[in-house]
Amino acid sequence: MAIEDIKSEVKSKYGEAAKRAAAGGSACCGAPGLSACDPITSNLYDESQKSAIPAEAVAASLGCGNPTALAKLEPGEIVLDLGSGGGIDVLLSARRVSPGGKAYGLDMTDEMLELARENQRKSGVENVEFLRGEMENILLPDNSVDVVISNCVINLSADKGRVLREAFRVLRPGGRFAVSDVVVRGPVPADIRRSVELWVGCVAGAMEESEFREKLDAAGFTDIEIEPTRVYSVEDARQFLTAAGIDADAIAPHVEGKFASAFIRARKSAAGKQVAKGSCCAPDCCAP
Repeated sequence: MAIEDIKSEVKSKYGEAAKRAAAGGSACCGAPGLSACDPITSNLYDESQKSAIPAEAVAASLGCGNPTALAKLEPGEIVLDLGSGGGIDVLLSARRVSPGGKAYGLDMTDEMLELARENQRKSGVENVEFLRGEMENILLPDNSVDVVISNCVINLSADKGRVLREAFRVLRPGGRFAVSDVVVRGPVPADIRRSVELWVGCVAGAMEESEFREKLDAAGFTDIEIEPTRVYSVEDARQFLTAAGIDADAIAPHVEGKFASAFIRARKSAAGKQVAKGSCCAPDCCAP
């Protein structure tokens, strides 16, 4: 599928999800009558977090983790959420970096941005700004944010390497990359992978753990860690797979334990420069 086709499909699906959430329903995708996104998007936020933001922001969440709970945010920091959707992680982050900090949300879907701004209005959180744009071309200057977060969105990009390079660019020296995303843990036959990915993320292109590490390293990041937070079994997806006409028992040996939500951490070095592999380590190109 071409890059523009992928973007168009993602915008369409997430635009419809925003409309469902705004109307008081669930943003969850899948066959009618099925909780197709469970357990991917369920039980990610505790009651204290959910009570602090509008119900529509919770309903619009299509994430696979809770980066705001796992990232160490401090008052005064600037946070950027890639693919911010209905704004749940932006609003929660904004509260944690207050006073003196700010949270940006970046999304390419007009319906999600409209919903997010309405959720901001309802929540009364002022240190927030939602930007319309793509995570492959982040609308912020170099070295402008302290933390980049994201919740199960990078897997949707057709150019993940560029997303990671852009995240590196906008981070200040010493800045942190702290995202939740779906990863693949080992080989999975292509036709089976496509079927399971439809369940995992509605539209998904999850990377293998090793590939995620390689792309982060190539972008310039250091201190890379990938911590699985929820490993999915065939039983998790049985209802969805059966409705889609897929024999869950037949694919179990190929899928069991191979897909997981993970918290991915990395850092931009204090020197703030990317050093290509194999390059010299002279004083002007390496951190002290």
